[in-house]
Amino acid sequence: MEEGEFSAWYVREHRRVVASLAALSGDADAARDAADEAFVRALARWERVRAMDSPAGWVHRVGLNVLRRNRRRRSLETRLLRRAVEVAPALPAHPEVWDAVRRLPERQRLAIVLRFVADLPEAEIASVMGIARGTVSATLSAARASLARTLDDDRAEADPSEASQ
Repeated sequence: MEEGEFSAWYVREHRRVVASLAALSGDADAARDAADEAFVRALARWERVRAMDSPAGWVHRVGLNVLRRNRRRRSLETRLLRRAVEVAPALPAHPEVWDAVRRLPERQRLAIVLRFVADLPEAEIASVMGIARGTVSATLSAARASLARTLDDDRAEADPSEASQ
């Protein structure tokens, strides 16, 4: 492959492809990302692309396809997020408990949420987390102990008279 040939073509075409994609999408960042992806693909296939009648046309088409795919993905993610928010159950009462859960180490936090929000049995939690079922049990036990200490400490700070009882 002639590296200098690709580099010269890239310098000549990149700005034009980005401008075209930005005009189509109205989003300069998305246009740059799509153009960069298209040029990476062109480099990977340079022997074939350079032999085409219009390598610039090919890279424009690939960039446009990348742009469309990314737009569809973002749209789908937005719809799914809206749907998830609409159907997501409210966290159980006692916001102080969930504040304490958020302070747990990530693995303990995930195990607690999967068990008590998603209502998954330990075997399914093990599958989701990629750990042994016994590890799930130990993780949940450690998380509950940590939550008990944290909540007891929080209550003692909130009402010092309860700590002496």
